Amino acid sequence: MCPEKSNLQAAILNYLHSRHRIIRWREWLSGHRYRLAPLSDRSRPLYVIAYRVGDKGRAAEAARAIEQDWIEVPTRCREVYDEILFRAPQLVVIQLHRKNVCGCLGHRHVAVRETPFAMPHDAFGGEHAGEMDIAYQQVLTWQALPLSDTALDAKFLQGSRLEDFHAKQFRLRLLSIILHETNHLVFPNEPETSIRERSLNFYRDALAAYTENAIATLSFTLDRSFSRLK
Repeated sequence: MCPEKSNLQAAILNYLHSRHRIIRWREWLSGHRYRLAPLSDRSRPLYVIAYRVGDKGRAAEAARAIEQDWIEVPTRCREVYDEILFRAPQLVVIQLHRKNVCGCLGHRHVAVRETPFAMPHDAFGGEHAGEMDIAYQQVLTWQALPLSDTALDAKFLQGSRLEDFHAKQFRLRLLSIILHETNHLVFPNEPETSIRERSLNFYRDALAAYTENAIATLSFTLDRSFSRLK
Protein backbone atom coordinates (compact mmCIF):
# COMPACT_ATOMS: atom_id res chain seq x y z
CA MET A 1 0.00 0.00 0.00
CA CYS A 2 1.35 3.45 -0.89
CA PRO A 3 2.47 5.70 2.01
CA GLU A 4 -0.06 8.40 1.11
CA LYS A 5 -2.93 5.95 1.49
CA SER A 6 -1.55 4.62 4.78
CA ASN A 7 -1.19 8.18 6.03
CA LEU A 8 -4.79 8.95 5.07
CA GLN A 9 -6.10 5.91 6.92
CA ALA A 10 -4.04 6.77 9.99
CA ALA A 11 -5.29 10.38 9.88
CA ILE A 12 -8.93 9.28 9.71
CA LEU A 13 -8.53 6.79 12.55
CA ASN A 14 -6.83 9.46 14.67
CA TYR A 15 -9.64 11.88 13.81
CA LEU A 16 -12.33 9.38 14.86
CA HIS A 17 -10.52 8.63 18.12
CA SER A 18 -9.89 12.31 18.88
CA ARG A 19 -13.58 13.19 19.06
CA HIS A 20 -15.10 13.96 22.45
CA ARG A 21 -15.30 10.90 24.70
CA ILE A 22 -19.06 11.26 25.18
CA ILE A 23 -19.61 11.18 21.42
CA ARG A 24 -17.43 8.11 21.05
CA TRP A 25 -19.09 6.26 23.94
CA ARG A 26 -22.57 7.08 22.66
CA GLU A 27 -21.58 5.78 19.24
CA TRP A 28 -20.07 2.61 20.71
CA LEU A 29 -23.06 1.86 22.95
CA SER A 30 -25.45 2.33 20.02
CA GLY A 31 -23.54 -0.38 18.15
CA HIS A 32 -22.32 1.93 15.39
CA ARG A 33 -18.97 0.98 13.88
CA TYR A 34 -16.65 2.07 11.06
CA ARG A 35 -14.25 0.06 8.91
CA LEU A 36 -11.83 1.49 6.35
CA ALA A 37 -11.39 -0.25 3.00
CA PRO A 38 -8.95 1.05 0.33
CA LEU A 39 -8.62 0.07 -3.31
CA SER A 40 -5.06 -1.26 -3.32
CA ASP A 41 -4.14 0.00 -6.80
CA ARG A 42 -5.82 3.42 -6.66
CA SER A 43 -5.00 6.59 -4.74
CA ARG A 44 -8.71 7.25 -4.25
CA PRO A 45 -11.31 6.81 -3.00
CA LEU A 46 -10.85 5.39 0.47
CA TYR A 47 -14.13 3.75 1.44
CA VAL A 48 -15.46 3.98 5.00
CA ILE A 49 -17.99 1.25 5.77
CA ALA A 50 -20.50 2.36 8.41
CA TYR A 51 -22.35 -0.58 9.96
CA ARG A 52 -24.08 -1.93 13.05
CA VAL A 53 -22.16 -4.31 15.28
CA GLY A 54 -24.54 -7.15 14.36
CA ASP A 55 -23.52 -6.72 10.72
CA LYS A 56 -19.79 -7.08 11.34
CA GLY A 57 -19.54 -10.15 9.11
CA ARG A 58 -21.24 -8.44 6.17
CA ALA A 59 -19.03 -5.38 6.64
CA ALA A 60 -16.01 -7.68 6.45
CA GLU A 61 -17.32 -9.11 3.17
CA ALA A 62 -17.81 -5.62 1.75
CA ALA A 63 -14.26 -4.71 2.80
CA ARG A 64 -12.91 -7.89 1.20
CA ALA A 65 -14.74 -7.06 -2.03
CA ILE A 66 -13.05 -3.65 -2.14
CA GLU A 67 -9.60 -4.66 -0.95
CA GLN A 68 -9.16 -8.10 -2.50
CA ASP A 69 -11.80 -9.02 -5.07
CA TRP A 70 -11.29 -5.73 -6.93
CA ILE A 71 -7.61 -6.40 -7.59
CA GLU A 72 -8.36 -10.00 -8.66
CA VAL A 73 -10.72 -9.07 -11.50
CA PRO A 74 -9.23 -8.77 -15.00
CA THR A 75 -7.34 -5.54 -15.69
CA ARG A 76 -9.72 -4.67 -18.54
CA CYS A 77 -12.62 -4.63 -16.06
CA ARG A 78 -10.84 -2.25 -13.68
CA GLU A 79 -9.69 0.07 -16.46
CA VAL A 80 -13.31 0.89 -17.32
CA TYR A 81 -13.49 2.73 -13.99
CA ASP A 82 -10.15 4.56 -14.26
CA GLU A 83 -11.57 8.05 -14.86
CA ILE A 84 -14.45 7.58 -12.43
CA LEU A 85 -12.19 6.55 -9.56
CA PHE A 86 -9.64 9.25 -10.41
CA ARG A 87 -12.38 11.89 -10.09
CA ALA A 88 -14.04 10.33 -7.03
CA PRO A 89 -13.99 12.07 -3.63
CA GLN A 90 -10.99 11.28 -1.47
CA LEU A 91 -13.37 9.63 1.00
CA VAL A 92 -16.62 7.76 0.28
CA VAL A 93 -18.85 6.53 3.10
CA ILE A 94 -20.86 3.34 2.57
CA GLN A 95 -23.83 3.03 4.92
CA LEU A 96 -24.39 -0.72 5.12
CA HIS A 97 -28.08 -1.43 5.71
CA ARG A 98 -29.93 -4.72 5.89
CA LYS A 99 -32.87 -3.53 3.79
CA ASN A 100 -34.14 -0.39 2.10
CA VAL A 101 -37.85 0.28 2.50
CA CYS A 102 -38.05 1.26 -1.16
CA GLY A 103 -36.55 -2.07 -2.21
CA CYS A 104 -33.54 -0.49 -3.94
CA LEU A 105 -30.12 -2.11 -3.72
CA GLY A 106 -28.43 1.21 -3.02
CA HIS A 107 -28.55 4.98 -3.40
CA ARG A 108 -26.14 7.84 -3.94
CA HIS A 109 -26.63 10.44 -1.22
CA VAL A 110 -26.58 14.06 -2.32
CA ALA A 111 -25.55 15.12 1.21
CA VAL A 112 -23.44 13.12 3.66
CA ARG A 113 -25.47 11.87 6.63
CA GLU A 114 -22.70 10.25 8.67
CA THR A 115 -22.00 12.99 11.19
CA PRO A 116 -18.19 12.57 11.49
CA PHE A 117 -17.83 13.00 7.71
CA ALA A 118 -20.58 15.54 7.00
CA MET A 119 -18.15 18.46 6.74
CA PRO A 120 -14.70 18.71 5.12
CA HIS A 121 -11.85 18.03 7.54
CA ASP A 122 -8.07 18.11 7.39
CA ALA A 123 -8.05 14.37 8.19
CA PHE A 124 -9.44 13.64 4.74
CA GLY A 125 -7.68 16.33 2.78
CA GLY A 126 -10.16 19.12 3.42
CA GLU A 127 -12.45 17.71 0.72
CA HIS A 128 -16.16 16.97 0.84
CA ALA A 129 -16.79 13.25 1.28
CA GLY A 130 -19.21 11.25 -0.82
CA GLU A 131 -21.80 8.84 0.55
CA MET A 132 -24.01 5.95 -0.52
CA ASP A 133 -26.07 3.23 1.11
CA ILE A 134 -26.27 -0.46 0.23
CA ALA A 135 -28.95 -2.92 1.41
CA TYR A 136 -27.04 -6.19 1.67
CA GLN A 137 -30.00 -8.52 2.25
CA GLN A 138 -31.51 -7.31 -1.01
CA VAL A 139 -28.16 -7.79 -2.72
CA LEU A 140 -28.15 -11.42 -1.52
CA THR A 141 -31.39 -12.16 -3.39
CA TRP A 142 -30.71 -9.91 -6.39
CA GLN A 143 -30.61 -11.68 -9.74
CA ALA A 144 -28.15 -9.40 -11.50
CA LEU A 145 -28.01 -11.42 -14.73
CA PRO A 146 -30.47 -14.31 -14.24
CA LEU A 147 -29.48 -16.44 -17.24
CA SER A 148 -25.73 -16.01 -16.78
CA ASP A 149 -25.91 -16.54 -13.02
CA THR A 150 -27.89 -19.75 -13.41
CA ALA A 151 -25.56 -21.08 -16.10
CA LEU A 152 -22.45 -20.37 -14.00
CA ASP A 153 -24.04 -21.79 -10.87
CA ALA A 154 -24.58 -25.12 -12.65
CA LYS A 155 -20.82 -25.47 -13.27
CA PHE A 156 -20.10 -26.09 -9.58
CA LEU A 157 -20.74 -29.22 -7.58
CA GLN A 158 -22.65 -29.18 -4.31
CA GLY A 159 -20.56 -28.55 -1.21
CA SER A 160 -17.69 -26.22 -0.46
CA ARG A 161 -16.99 -25.31 -4.11
CA LEU A 162 -20.56 -24.09 -4.56
CA GLU A 163 -20.44 -22.25 -1.24
CA ASP A 164 -17.22 -20.50 -2.27
CA PHE A 165 -18.79 -19.54 -5.59
CA HIS A 166 -21.88 -18.06 -3.92
CA ALA A 167 -19.70 -16.10 -1.47
CA LYS A 168 -17.63 -14.70 -4.35
CA GLN A 169 -20.79 -13.97 -6.32
CA PHE A 170 -22.22 -11.97 -3.41
CA ARG A 171 -19.03 -9.95 -2.99
CA LEU A 172 -18.85 -9.18 -6.72
CA ARG A 173 -22.45 -8.01 -6.59
CA LEU A 174 -21.56 -5.73 -3.68
CA LEU A 175 -18.52 -4.46 -5.56
CA SER A 176 -20.50 -3.75 -8.73
CA ILE A 177 -23.06 -1.74 -6.72
CA ILE A 178 -20.32 0.19 -4.92
CA LEU A 179 -18.81 1.08 -8.31
CA HIS A 180 -22.27 1.88 -9.68
CA GLU A 181 -23.02 4.37 -6.89
CA THR A 182 -19.49 5.81 -7.06
CA ASN A 183 -20.18 6.43 -10.75
CA HIS A 184 -23.33 8.33 -9.72
CA LEU A 185 -21.32 10.39 -7.22
CA VAL A 186 -18.77 11.42 -9.84
CA PHE A 187 -21.10 11.92 -12.80
CA PRO A 188 -24.57 12.63 -11.36
CA ASN A 189 -25.96 13.64 -14.76
CA GLU A 190 -24.92 10.49 -16.60
CA PRO A 191 -28.00 8.45 -17.63
CA GLU A 192 -28.90 5.54 -15.37
CA THR A 193 -28.95 3.19 -18.35
CA SER A 194 -25.30 3.95 -19.12
CA ILE A 195 -24.19 3.53 -15.50
CA ARG A 196 -26.15 0.31 -15.11
CA GLU A 197 -24.71 -1.16 -18.29
CA ARG A 198 -21.17 -0.40 -17.09
CA SER A 199 -21.65 -1.99 -13.66
CA LEU A 200 -23.49 -5.05 -14.99
CA ASN A 201 -20.76 -5.63 -17.58
CA PHE A 202 -18.19 -5.39 -14.79
CA TYR A 203 -20.09 -7.96 -12.71
CA ARG A 204 -20.61 -10.32 -15.64
CA ASP A 205 -16.98 -10.24 -16.83
CA ALA A 206 -15.51 -10.45 -13.32
CA LEU A 207 -17.68 -13.40 -12.37
CA ALA A 208 -17.00 -15.19 -15.66
CA ALA A 209 -13.23 -14.76 -15.16
CA TYR A 210 -13.44 -16.12 -11.63
CA THR A 211 -15.53 -19.10 -12.77
CA GLU A 212 -13.17 -19.92 -15.62
CA ASN A 213 -10.18 -19.88 -13.28
CA ALA A 214 -11.99 -21.89 -10.59
CA ILE A 215 -13.11 -24.58 -13.04
CA ALA A 216 -9.61 -24.81 -14.51
CA THR A 217 -8.16 -25.21 -11.01
CA LEU A 218 -10.74 -27.86 -10.14
CA SER A 219 -10.02 -29.76 -13.35
CA PHE A 220 -6.28 -29.65 -12.71
CA THR A 221 -6.80 -30.98 -9.17
CA LEU A 222 -9.02 -33.81 -10.42
CA ASP A 223 -6.50 -34.71 -13.14
CA ARG A 224 -3.67 -34.94 -10.64
CA SER A 225 -5.78 -37.02 -8.24
CA PHE A 226 -6.65 -39.39 -11.10
CA SER A 227 -2.97 -39.69 -12.06
CA ARG A 228 -2.03 -40.72 -8.53
CA LEU A 229 -4.59 -43.55 -8.69
CA LYS A 230 -2.98 -45.09 -11.76
